[in-house]
Amino acid sequence: MKRLPAVLPLFLALCLVGGPRRVRCERPAVVRVGAIFTHDSVIGRSAKAAMEAAVADVNADRSILNGTKLRLIKEDANCSVFMGTVETFKVIGEEVVAIIGPQSSAIAHMISEIVNSLQVPLVSYSATDPTLSAQQFPYFIRTAQSDSYQMAAMADLVDYYGWKDVIAIYIDDDFGRNGIYALGNELEKKTMKISYRLPLPVEYDSRDITDTLNKSKIFGPRVYIVHANLDPAFRIFTIARELQMMGSDYVWLATDWVSATLDSLSPKYQTSMEILKGVVALRPHTPDSVRKTAFRARWRDMQTKGLTKSGLNTYGLFAYDTVWVVARAIDRYLNENGNVTFTFSNTLYDEKAEGMRLGQLKVFEGGSLLLKKLLQLNFTGLTGQIYFSPDRNVPSGGYDVINIDQREIRSVGFWSNKTGLSVVPPENIEGDHRSYTLEDQKLRNVTWPSGKTEIPRGWVVADSGNPLRIGVPNRFSFTEFVMENHSSHKFQGYCVDVFNEARNFVPYDIPHRFEAYGDGNSNPSYDGLVKMVANNDFDAAIGDIAIVTNRTKVVDFSQPFASSGLVIVAPVNNSKSSAWVFLQPFSAELWVVTAASFVIIAIVIWILEHRVNNDFRGPPKRQLATMFLFSFSTVFKKNQEDTVSPLGRMVMVVWLFLLMVVTSSYTASLSSILTVRQLSSPITGIDSLIASNWPIGYQVGSFAHSYLLESLYVSPSRLIPLGSPEEYEKALQLGPSNGGVAAIVDEQPYVELFLLKRTQFGIIGQAFTSGGWGFVSNIFMCIYVSAFMTGAAKEIVLA
Repeated sequence: MKRLPAVLPLFLALCLVGGPRRVRCERPAVVRVGAIFTHDSVIGRSAKAAMEAAVADVNADRSILNGTKLRLIKEDANCSVFMGTVETFKVIGEEVVAIIGPQSSAIAHMISEIVNSLQVPLVSYSATDPTLSAQQFPYFIRTAQSDSYQMAAMADLVDYYGWKDVIAIYIDDDFGRNGIYALGNELEKKTMKISYRLPLPVEYDSRDITDTLNKSKIFGPRVYIVHANLDPAFRIFTIARELQMMGSDYVWLATDWVSATLDSLSPKYQTSMEILKGVVALRPHTPDSVRKTAFRARWRDMQTKGLTKSGLNTYGLFAYDTVWVVARAIDRYLNENGNVTFTFSNTLYDEKAEGMRLGQLKVFEGGSLLLKKLLQLNFTGLTGQIYFSPDRNVPSGGYDVINIDQREIRSVGFWSNKTGLSVVPPENIEGDHRSYTLEDQKLRNVTWPSGKTEIPRGWVVADSGNPLRIGVPNRFSFTEFVMENHSSHKFQGYCVDVFNEARNFVPYDIPHRFEAYGDGNSNPSYDGLVKMVANNDFDAAIGDIAIVTNRTKVVDFSQPFASSGLVIVAPVNNSKSSAWVFLQPFSAELWVVTAASFVIIAIVIWILEHRVNNDFRGPPKRQLATMFLFSFSTVFKKNQEDTVSPLGRMVMVVWLFLLMVVTSSYTASLSSILTVRQLSSPITGIDSLIASNWPIGYQVGSFAHSYLLESLYVSPSRLIPLGSPEEYEKALQLGPSNGGVAAIVDEQPYVELFLLKRTQFGIIGQAFTSGGWGFVSNIFMCIYVSAFMTGAAKEIVLA
């Protein structure tokens, strides 16, 4: 059994009493249950009234506990782990058989260690930290939903609206850190992420909030997820509105602390909802029922009589059901065991701490049995069906998605772990849904902080106070793609036009400054340009930058806006076709043989048919015409004359087969002559080029050089650098025997531009690599460029 944490023995003298080694009693008249929570808190005020109402209902119900009264011993943890620990020992000193609470996850972590050692079940209605596991704390049971479900719902919500990056604001304790960790995991499953995590101190004030929100202004994402403690003043949103961070560019999502706070407010304080205009939040879903409606009416009566000042939130419903959970388990326990027994434990005694009297701690002997009875429960409460899964949590009932619009709380949909987002409550959806897709999701219209229902973009270009430094290659050749105008010192070309077109999609200015890379006398090294972005010498780079593997390891690329696979250029024969080109597929001898074949087949068919077939009879001129028309028409259509004799039909079968072979060969040869230019060299593709020993040309600065060396293992001595289209042309004309090259390997856009006015050269085969041009960045701007790159490139091409 684990030893108690070292800080705990300091408080034992407050709560331990001496006595015999074993305390026994028969079926008790009163059974005590502890309740540890913060009395003066949003959850505590609602839970206190709800638990007192539940105790009154249990004691008034003769069908449960069989005359034994349930007594609730309430202690105030005062939002402190220290005080929560002290109060735990106090209630244990009262011989409680179970403890309800605490409401704080941080306190739950500490006192779970205590109840594990003393075998007292701990049933919490509001400690939602997902790391409170049954494996570590076997006596911890939760009647509220774990935050792992809530963060899955939040991730689905972000995914539904198409946002990819969020900023998380949270309390820097176990509850906040572990909840946001679970959120990060859920977002990663959907290829989204928390770009920035902004923790607030546990005892935060307005200055902490202001500093945190001001810090986030320089970031690009504008989707905020707030996971905080319940705050009736909504200070985070109040200060955000003062800082003008509740406008059209912003999205504010909140976990269930907002809904719990709003539900707890009295009507006279609900004017504060104006601060939350446009906020979207989650609320644990509880199915509508007659009992729940009656209890809400009873609660309003309690408010009228002054028994409670708090509104009824979901955690109040959980607290009410928790009392019934404990009462039903105790009833089953007493029916089987009949008594409550506590034993002084010697296992906690430590000789070195003899003065602390650890050995006098009382262990509940029936704790394991009561725990078993708790886990076997299955009944319907105010919050729906209550039973415990193997991890000792109640199964998720889902969440309501609410939207605050002016002073109204609107339900825009529901979420469950089986159906995802829907406008239908989970309990009303029929069928067994084991999975769902984004296409299945649906929500009603949301009013955002801007007051509009149009979905916000959710990001802006980060404002760091300085313009973006964008590197641009200053090319010497193929300047149609990108170049610096030396007279105006402005950059121009296709790639610059694509970038400017992408900027036109954004309704605000993007401060930036182009900086030349290269001297303009030769093409610069693109690997060097990428390295400068990786080293933060440039914030980004635009131009004809190929997306290749080694570059993607150090920087981020936008979506490609042009394909740039490597192709081979070589000389070709491109002679013009003459009017007699249709005769070229066959030689003169073959034409003579073909014509003779038609004559022979005509004579043979006439010999076989004219005696038995009337179509081949008549005057000599008619028979002669029929004979030759029958033979030559077999090329184009079915003959008018039918063959009758068996031998004639056999001859026709053989003839038609031979005719099919001849016509197919003719068609293929003619198509080749008309469409395919003949090569001037034996190079047919990249394999034959590598197998030869001829020199290969490449463009200076292109990744083709490294690809040929490192991927295709071409000898460096065979690679000839070429710097301009004129050098391309000269090297190809000279050929490999006269100091030139056999072929040039380059990216397809350059080759296509080179071939526009040079018909004596052509592309050999297909591109043997796949790739594209993209813009480079290691900051958020890369996402901005990617969002519009495809559309911008299309606009430029069409123009």
